Amino acid sequence: MRYYLFLDESGDHGLVSVDPSFPIFVLFGVVVSEQSYVRIGERMNRIKKRFWGDKTVIFHSRDIRKCEREFQILFDLELKKEFYQEINSLVSDSEYTIISSAINKENHIKQYGKLASDVYEIALSFIVERSIFFLDDQPNKPHQLEIVIERRGKKEDTRLHEHFQKLSSRGTGYVTPERIQAYCQSIEFASKSADVNGLQLSDLIAYPIARHVLDPKRANPAFDVLEPKFYSKGGRRYGLKVFP
Repeated sequence: MRYYLFLDESGDHGLVSVDPSFPIFVLFGVVVSEQSYVRIGERMNRIKKRFWGDKTVIFHSRDIRKCEREFQILFDLELKKEFYQEINSLVSDSEYTIISSAINKENHIKQYGKLASDVYEIALSFIVERSIFFLDDQPNKPHQLEIVIERRGKKEDTRLHEHFQKLSSRGTGYVTPERIQAYCQSIEFASKSADVNGLQLSDLIAYPIARHVLDPKRANPAFDVLEPKFYSKGGRRYGLKVFP
């Protein structure tokens, strides 16, 4: 069976300066089977058609929250209520698994210094590891995993691709290179404007997870909806790695 891992990010991955109001970097991963992904795409497209007709619309959580660009229609409060009902239903009812990693940059700098490894690469390593563990648990092996990452820039994408090649050739402390090579068939970069449904789903779940990492005790109904989607095993949640 073919699976996809869609990755989106929140926060600055640099360590030179840290925003005290958002001192974290979070990489959000959504693992979904090929069959479930088809259904998610169909449902997402129905929502877009209902509210925008045949117009091309990219779901971007910031634009939705701010009612900007195409989402200015959400200033109509009744329409906004209906739209959020549809999105909440999409997020809660669809079949997918969340595997994300958050780096607390302030703690990371204190422990490892500003010249430590790129936090994006660290987060990606954690997610690849746990995606392998997730696939190990799925029936009907063998499985293939295609990784799709939101494009950031030629230099950044090249560096990330090189890091992935290192993972494939060296493995990690918990996963051998042979296991990574057996599962991970390809890595692809796609822009937000490419209208990739999996990246849009990753974007939709990003904000409530980031808010939870910043303040776990604060009421966060959107995160509560996502809680059952995190990869867990034996009663423990492995789908959100906070480091260090």
